[in-house]
Amino acid sequence: MTDLSLIPALPGADLPAAPQRLHHWIGGAWIDSADGATSARTSPAHGVPVSVAARGGRAEAEAAIAAARAAFDAGDWPHGPASARAALLLKVADLIDRDRAAIAHLEVLESGKPITQALAEIAGAADLWRHASALARTQHGDSHNSLGPDMLGLVLREPVGVAALITPWNFPFLIASQKLPYALAAGCTCVLKPSELTPGTTVMLGRLLAEAGLPEGVVNIVLGFGDPVGEVLATDPRVDMVSFTGSTAVGRRISANAAATLKKVSLELGGKNPQVIFPDADLDEAADAIAFGVYFNAGECCNASSRIIAHADVAGALVERVVALSRRVRFGDPLDPRTQVGAIVTPEHLDKIDAHVRAARDSGARVALGGSALNIDGLPGQFYAPTVVDHVRPDMPIACEEVFGPVLSVLRFESFDQAVALVNGTDYGLSAGVWSRDVSTCLDFARRARAGTVWTNTWMDGFPELPFGGFGQSGQGRELGRYGLEEFQEVKTVTMRIGRTRAPWVS
Repeated sequence: MTDLSLIPALPGADLPAAPQRLHHWIGGAWIDSADGATSARTSPAHGVPVSVAARGGRAEAEAAIAAARAAFDAGDWPHGPASARAALLLKVADLIDRDRAAIAHLEVLESGKPITQALAEIAGAADLWRHASALARTQHGDSHNSLGPDMLGLVLREPVGVAALITPWNFPFLIASQKLPYALAAGCTCVLKPSELTPGTTVMLGRLLAEAGLPEGVVNIVLGFGDPVGEVLATDPRVDMVSFTGSTAVGRRISANAAATLKKVSLELGGKNPQVIFPDADLDEAADAIAFGVYFNAGECCNASSRIIAHADVAGALVERVVALSRRVRFGDPLDPRTQVGAIVTPEHLDKIDAHVRAARDSGARVALGGSALNIDGLPGQFYAPTVVDHVRPDMPIACEEVFGPVLSVLRFESFDQAVALVNGTDYGLSAGVWSRDVSTCLDFARRARAGTVWTNTWMDGFPELPFGGFGQSGQGRELGRYGLEEFQEVKTVTMRIGRTRAPWVS
């Protein structure tokens, strides 16, 4: 592995002398758990204690739901002017910008992602709050004055009520910002539960909401594990909606739990996202996008392009390019601004990644690069090498199961129809990509790919205006854009007789 680009421990890195103490935020108050339970987080890259969080249970989850319910039913937030909600969201965006460096630093320590990436994500989160603010002021219903001379129809959009927002460890601040400002813009009140692995930046967000003047109980933060906190949020009848981002397995469980009270459920789940490379593609551009897609966030990304489907005529040349680029991607200390790929979130997850690669090798695939853990000078944390697995067959688990690590699988195709069949041959349908100079090929592919997002001659470009979500086992519902706001709304019909008295039914 000496031919890889490795970044050793950063001399004088800003590591915490003691872990931060994190509390729940319920009804406007910062509190410990009633039983005093806590959970600790150690930096996956540096091995130092980062945070000690209150570990919530049923009591804290139910208290947060009660606070959100009271704020919705008796408070001003859902019924006040949208301009007031918009103004507060803008203030939060400004506060995020002000504290961007501190938020990013804590995110690096808890998640292991590179500091330059974290800084970009926090800036992107502020942009989401501004976008949601704009939507708050422009949302509207419809009117129908074509129902006859005596009738007027109104379609009102109203907040769904109390929304439970459950966020993952891989993009803790960004994904909270894909949900929370849109729920607030719609007029909902919320209970927010971050991953127990990365609670710190969500607590920082709560402090900014308090500083911005958010009314008590409108947002409540409960720290802890899915069992019991997530279970309570999914089953309590006082919660009107659950929005969850995470694994497909947990998403199924949330959906089943929510079914008992027929809650609205929005799920953003796993992906096994393909990029299809046609013979006329620009292989240099495609190879760079592939490297970005598979190594960004150490591959711990639902949108990771972990599956390449390359035409047989160009597959060999493409793999050579990707392997060469992979050797140049900088793995190492996430606090060093030069680093592009940081640490794997837990030792258990690293073992799971490695097991996928070993199973593929044992089944006849060729590991063209990597395939093992990395040792980084001066760092005790867990890192995995950039890995390219070639000659993968569609029936191999690595071809259809989410690895969630810096591991690329390469399959081959001969015809357009075969490529589409391979794309649609998994249970997932989050995103897909196509590389070709022929716009007709790109458009035909975009129409036939069963995916919520299709990128053409690019990968993972995203904008707040465009909706995000998946087909099949990748989830249901959408985030971002006006669709993301509408997820947190219900539609109500008002039918008004405004003219003559209707003809009597009983004569």
